[in-house]
Amino acid sequence: MADDIPDIVIGRLPIYLRALTYMAEETGKVTTSSQEMGQRLGISSAQIRKDLSHFGEFGKQGTGYHINYLIKQLRGILHLENEWPVVLIGAGFLGHALAHYVGFKHRGFQINWVFDNDPDIVGREMNELLVRDISQLGDLVREEEVKIAILAVPVSAAQKIADILVDAGIQSILSYAPINLTAPPEIQVRYSDPVIQLQRMTFYLET
Repeated sequence: MADDIPDIVIGRLPIYLRALTYMAEETGKVTTSSQEMGQRLGISSAQIRKDLSHFGEFGKQGTGYHINYLIKQLRGILHLENEWPVVLIGAGFLGHALAHYVGFKHRGFQINWVFDNDPDIVGREMNELLVRDISQLGDLVREEEVKIAILAVPVSAAQKIADILVDAGIQSILSYAPINLTAPPEIQVRYSDPVIQLQRMTFYLET
């Protein structure tokens, strides 16, 4: 099924899930509609209905969507029924922040291992996790069959680390390094670069 669904549609599902979770936990709402969701997210109601229709029929005409049911369905579609163990590479300022970020666990992810190559950092604890030497990275990914990695390393190290991860069997990489990585097409690589987002916004600003 995944090969038949546009990636842009998959990318919107977590946005829907986040909005629905907020409605359920913060507002106590039981039902919603594609129109209400669209108003919250700035996405047309028709687009929301079309996106969800790729996976089945989740609502009823005139009554909308049962929020908790739709949350459960979306979590299933995104394979979030159980927590995904994650390996974090980079224990600097950014890595420290990521290791302490509580939002991962609540959304289906758990950072279980941290790696770095700085001898002053290796061996220390970070949020109750021992920072391991980067030389052990490939073996751990293989032994634990880790599927997801987060890169919080400098540009100069990013591709080398990505190669180690791919060779060890990683399937998904989220990179904070401001560089495009080279990886086989079957490897899911996503980027988080705030400077890119800022540069995108400045296009719309008056000078």
